[in-house]
Amino acid sequence: MKKTYRAVGIVASVAMVAAGLVAGTSAADAATKVLTISSDLPLQGSSFDSNDSTNKAIALYLKQIKYKAGKYTVKFKIYDDATAAAASWDPAKCAANAQAHVANKSEVAVMGTYNSGCAKIEIPILNQAPGGAMTMVSDANTNPGLTKAWNPGEPDVYYPTGVRNYARVCTTDDNQGAAAAQFAKSIGVKNVYVLNDTQTYGQGVAQAFTTEAKKIGLNVLSSGAYGEGWDAKQSDYTALFTKIKALNPDMIYVGGIFDNNGGQLMKDKVAVLGDNTAVKFMAPDGFTGYPQFNSMPEANGAYLSFAGLSSDLLAKIDPKGAGANFVKAYKKAYGKAPVGSYPVYGVAAVQVILAAIAKSDGTRKGVTNAIFSGSGITIPAKVSVLGKALSISTLTGDTLAKDVTIEVVKGGQETTLKAQTVK
Repeated sequence: MKKTYRAVGIVASVAMVAAGLVAGTSAADAATKVLTISSDLPLQGSSFDSNDSTNKAIALYLKQIKYKAGKYTVKFKIYDDATAAAASWDPAKCAANAQAHVANKSEVAVMGTYNSGCAKIEIPILNQAPGGAMTMVSDANTNPGLTKAWNPGEPDVYYPTGVRNYARVCTTDDNQGAAAAQFAKSIGVKNVYVLNDTQTYGQGVAQAFTTEAKKIGLNVLSSGAYGEGWDAKQSDYTALFTKIKALNPDMIYVGGIFDNNGGQLMKDKVAVLGDNTAVKFMAPDGFTGYPQFNSMPEANGAYLSFAGLSSDLLAKIDPKGAGANFVKAYKKAYGKAPVGSYPVYGVAAVQVILAAIAKSDGTRKGVTNAIFSGSGITIPAKVSVLGKALSISTLTGDTLAKDVTIEVVKGGQETTLKAQTVK
């Protein structure tokens, strides 16, 4: 009988794409095998462009390093956690992918997920993998509860074996939300209404923004810790914005992902409240990396935050360094720049995984232990695609950096305004 692994709760120098060690595999056997690493991203819906760029960036990086991680050879397998029906990540698909990762005899680590809600489903399943908890390193998950106390039971509910197996290379929404609120105040915002898409990520970042906004003296017009939820299946939001208009906000802050009918939400905001000079609009990284959003006339002037440093800022850190050179190589290989900033962070996550593999005995348990024990993993600045050293906490799996970028949509493009230091 096929065993199902239960999800809990919500269900140093570091070293092509295919269809992914199980209990009992010895270190000696592992050394003779090709080890598989994978990506687990939504490849249907509006986020396709950015996540497709991430997969291409990873494939290019692996080619550059000749598919080597220490003494091991690695290959790359792509998983799609979206469905056509959802046009975004799908909970059932995330659960199925997690089972597939565990069942794939050569697969030792996963780069992903993109959405925090999907991570909440997959982490516990990987945590109970035979032969030891299986590593997942995310480029884009920002919900704080995945790694630290946030909502009741978090983060322990995601680690049923008591062993940590999840890390990430971007900062968390308690930092992103706070930075966004601080930026809003710096540009003169006094009255703000907060919306969320009712998903894990959206509620988390909306909660962080709301908490910081109240702390620094902004008048939060919405009620509740998360603000007001919007129904992604609703065809029209004019009634919602008509109600909000009576409160005279000077900013709408939207916690969520563009996939959840963010285009219609943006259109109706402008139709009722005016353009983004009349009433400002701000959204987190769930709205970044979407050409469809950037090209909307209504999006012009919208502010965005990104839970890391944008590719523009990364290039400025060391214009001749590994990060800037990698982006140049990407442009040469594919004829254009990667979409959004997360593709570079996807490669950064892979650098962490490869460094862990090189430091390990080639087993799943060994890879996880390399990240969460001893000196852990640090990618030196001279090889880091982020242009600066990347260190992962052995206690939480979080990056030690708290970088946040503020952008504005201008001329159909995301344009970097500044790096926002979290106070």
